[in-house]
Amino acid sequence: MSCDFLALAQPGVQKLSPYVPGKPVDELARELNLDPATIVKLASNENPLGPSPKVLEAIKAQLGELTRYPDGNGFVLKQKLALRYGVALEQVTLGNGSNDILELVARAYLAPGLNAVFSEHAFAVYPIATQAVGAQAKAVPARQWGHDLGAMLAAIDEHTRVVFIANPNNPTGTWFDTEALQRFLSGVPEHVLVVLDEAYIEYAEGGELPDGLTFLALHPNLLVSRTFSKAYGLAALRVGYAISSPQIADVLNRVRQPFNVNSLALSAACAALDDNEYLAASRTCNTNGMRQLEAGFKQLGLEWIPSKGNFIAVDFDRDAAPVNQALLREGVIVRPVGGYGMPTFLRVSIGTETENARFLDVLRKALGR
Repeated sequence: MSCDFLALAQPGVQKLSPYVPGKPVDELARELNLDPATIVKLASNENPLGPSPKVLEAIKAQLGELTRYPDGNGFVLKQKLALRYGVALEQVTLGNGSNDILELVARAYLAPGLNAVFSEHAFAVYPIATQAVGAQAKAVPARQWGHDLGAMLAAIDEHTRVVFIANPNNPTGTWFDTEALQRFLSGVPEHVLVVLDEAYIEYAEGGELPDGLTFLALHPNLLVSRTFSKAYGLAALRVGYAISSPQIADVLNRVRQPFNVNSLALSAACAALDDNEYLAASRTCNTNGMRQLEAGFKQLGLEWIPSKGNFIAVDFDRDAAPVNQALLREGVIVRPVGGYGMPTFLRVSIGTETENARFLDVLRKALGR
C-alpha cells in the first residue's frame, strides 16, 4: 500500500485547496477548439495595454546577462522606490510579486498556536499563507461585501500576530477611507503586524484612497505591500515590494529566498517607475472601461459592486456558473468567484474598449436579452 502523503502534511496544509488562477487563453483554445486570437481574457486583473516600450527596451538591454545571477539585494530598484516614496533604503523589501511579501510575513510571524485575521471575501492568498505555516486563519464576516474594520479589531486576540487588510479589496473592489484606516490602525495592539495590501492603489485618482505609506511613521507595526503586476503591466515578471519599518524589513529579509526577483524584472520595474505616461494611460483606460461596463450592466438590468480596482464584480442573482460557461463557449474568459463565497457573481477585469464591448455583447446573448 502506498504512503498517504496528504496525511503526512501538516493539518493546515491538508485543509487547503490549491489556488486556482484565471483560465489561460491557450487552455480554453485547446478545450473548445477555438482560435486563441479570438479569445478575450478578462479574468486575471491584467493590464490590457500591453507592456510599455520603455520596459521592453530595459528588458532587451539585460538579455546579454542572463548567465549572471541578479543583484540579490535589488539595490537599484530599492533605491528608486526609496527616493520615490521618501523612505529609507532599509525600509524596502522586494518580492517575487506582492504574493511573495504575504508569504514572507506568514513565515516570519505566524506559527501553530497563533492566528491571522482577515476579511471574508478577501484575497485567497491570506488563508493559504496562514494555514501553510500551521497558524489559524480567522475570517471576519464582511459588511456590504467590504471589510468590517470594527469587527476585525474585535477579532484580534492574544494569539493574533498578523492582520491582512486590502484597499481596494480583491475580488470585491470595495474600499475604506482615510478616517476608517486611521481609526483601525489606532486600535490595533502594537505587537500585531498590519499588512495593508495596496496592489491596486495606482488606479486611484487624486485622494480617492488613503495612501498607506503616510501612516508608517505613526504606526511601526504597519507594512504596506504593492506590486508592479497591475497598473504597471508587469504581471508576467512577478515583482512586488513592501515598505515597513527597518526592523520588520530586516526580519523579512532573513526568510526571503536569495535572488527572489530576477534581473529582467528588476530592470523592467525600474523603467516602469519612470514611465509616468504609461501609468497615466493605464488609469485612463481603467476609468473609461469601468464606466463602459457599468453602463452595460445597467442596460442589462444587473447589479454590481462599485469598485476602485481594475475589475468589477457583477451579480446575476442566481448561480453564475452557467453564465460563465456560456461566456467560455463564446471565447470570453472572466473569473468565477464562488470560491470566495460569492456564487452569484462573476469578476470581470477591465479590458480595452473593444474587449469590453465583446464581453458585453456575449453576455447579452448568454442572458437572452
